[in-house]
Amino acid sequence: MGWNEWVRTAEIEPSIYAADFSRLGEQLETLLQAGARIFQFDTGDGHFVEPITIGPIVLESISEIVHRHGGVLDCHLMVESPEKHFQEIAKAGGDSVTVHYEACDDLPAVIGRARELGLGVGVAFNPETEPDDVVAAAGRLVDLVLCMSIHPGYSGQPFMLESLPRVRRLRELLADGVHIQVDGGVGADNAAEIRAAGANLLVAGTSVFGQEDIAEAYGRLARAIA
Repeated sequence: MGWNEWVRTAEIEPSIYAADFSRLGEQLETLLQAGARIFQFDTGDGHFVEPITIGPIVLESISEIVHRHGGVLDCHLMVESPEKHFQEIAKAGGDSVTVHYEACDDLPAVIGRARELGLGVGVAFNPETEPDDVVAAAGRLVDLVLCMSIHPGYSGQPFMLESLPRVRRLRELLADGVHIQVDGGVGADNAAEIRAAGANLLVAGTSVFGQEDIAEAYGRLARAIA
């Protein structure tokens, strides 16, 4: 299976980075029962982005829970030399990896390595990077393109409105089978607009895990993009 089987038209992807790690398994179970199927797993290395976040040990600890319910772990690697981590991520239960355009000297080779390990693959780009450059480099090679709508690294930042025309440009450039993901500042007040711009994978961290009722928060966002 791959991204075209995982995506039910459009998906809200809860971002595990924003979870309460003292209750991580419980929160994942709650969201899976509420209908969530794709979860974003953010890894930061302290180099490409300032914070050091979560890695394969945490991924391995949750992959059985997610997979048992038919879920998918979408690993966003905010790291330098991401290909060095692919094998460990695949072994820990990751289903797909997304690498940053800005972090890869030879993007086709990096994508090829992910494919060799049976991983889905995406390419992310930062707010300073032009969508046209990313699509020219990798648009025919990946399952998804991730348009960062914040500067990567920290959860809870506000959505950058200038991301919307960038998403529309991606939809013009990419083939229909390539998914568009948006990460950063997604909430109930803008999810429908982001979806209308052409994104069908919306990553939501604080707007899910930061709410008192995370199942209702997920459901509200899912309804907004239905």
